[in-house]
Amino acid sequence: MAHTTTVVIGAGHAGLAASHFLSERAIDHVVLERGEVANSWRRERWDSLRLLTPNWQSRLPGHRYEGPDPDGYMTMGEVVEFIDRFAALSDAPVRTGTAVTSVRRTDDGYHVTTDDGSLTCRTVVIASGACNQPAVPGMREAVPAAVEQVTPLTYRGPDQLPDGGVLVVGASASGVQLAAELRRSGRPVILSTGEHVRLPRTYRGRDVLWWMDASGVWDQRYDEVPDLPRARQLASPQLVGAPERATLDLNALTAMGVELVGRAATVRDGEMLFSGGLGNVISLADLKMDRLLNTFDEWAAGTDADVKPPERFEPTRVPESKRLRLDLRGGEIRTIVWATGYRPDYTWLDVPVVDGKGRLSHDGGIVDSPGLYALGLPVLRRRKSTFIHGIEDDAREVVDHLARYLATLSSGPDRIGST
Repeated sequence: MAHTTTVVIGAGHAGLAASHFLSERAIDHVVLERGEVANSWRRERWDSLRLLTPNWQSRLPGHRYEGPDPDGYMTMGEVVEFIDRFAALSDAPVRTGTAVTSVRRTDDGYHVTTDDGSLTCRTVVIASGACNQPAVPGMREAVPAAVEQVTPLTYRGPDQLPDGGVLVVGASASGVQLAAELRRSGRPVILSTGEHVRLPRTYRGRDVLWWMDASGVWDQRYDEVPDLPRARQLASPQLVGAPERATLDLNALTAMGVELVGRAATVRDGEMLFSGGLGNVISLADLKMDRLLNTFDEWAAGTDADVKPPERFEPTRVPESKRLRLDLRGGEIRTIVWATGYRPDYTWLDVPVVDGKGRLSHDGGIVDSPGLYALGLPVLRRRKSTFIHGIEDDAREVVDHLARYLATLSSGPDRIGST
């Protein structure tokens, strides 16, 4: 049976960043990938998707975007090329086409079983991603069989769907982007809207994510975030990486003819029922956006940043009449797109570190089992943890902890501080 010091699971940007710092410390390791490098970007994204972050923010350890359009947004093909290039430059020891089927604790480390053999190791870094499976509510089982159901992981484009109306459930980044694309294809679209994060694409002449970066909001550490569990569950902001740098909020969608309804509550007797609280969630999203813009303004007032004067945006227009039920049997809706978020898949993890909701128990990426680590999860060590440019600091610190842990194995204790 093969042995290595560290097994990294996943060859996306997080796993490759971990590999970079492991190599820098001369720690023997292998990166196991079920498909190809950047597999999720290759296989589990819709055709028109672009990164939400501007190209100048695309950076990995020792590797950054150097193309002609720093303010543009990478297509999925460009993202794959970017991550492929990083894997090649760092000479990462990746074994592709190797799916992990079990990780279990042993007396001196871990036993990792794959569909191509087994390994033993002292430490494991889980970098398999936070978006392995769609988080679809149980009400999908009550949807009439005549209505097709897809998720952002299986959707590729409008031509894939049957003609007729589409109900998009969920108004985070995926939901608003797909609602807009489907409406542009000529279909009637209804958007079921629950709690969401509203942001303008640009603010005071700069990309809004420039403000997140420059003002330090994105660098806030996980142990400084109020209500960390809630922060880790927040929906992605309503943004789109369009070349024209357009804002895609609920006002933009209603101007296109998308109908807004409240949060999907249940499906009963062939009808989907919606919450009557649409106005409340819209007001809350507007309030939170204005608070964030105030934070940016306060930061800018203390600097000489080259930005335009403060601005505010029209409140989200709440429909005067909102339907509270939708008959799914009458033919108005032919497809439901469940843009209701994602969850990681830990079915292969035979270590008791996953709670009843499928969430990994960890403190800043140090999992509650000695020698087990994680990367690439929401607000893992900072607010920017899940973004490509956010992985460098997280990976460096997690690998630092891993190296210190390995150093303790020969001197006795097998637990060290979490920071």
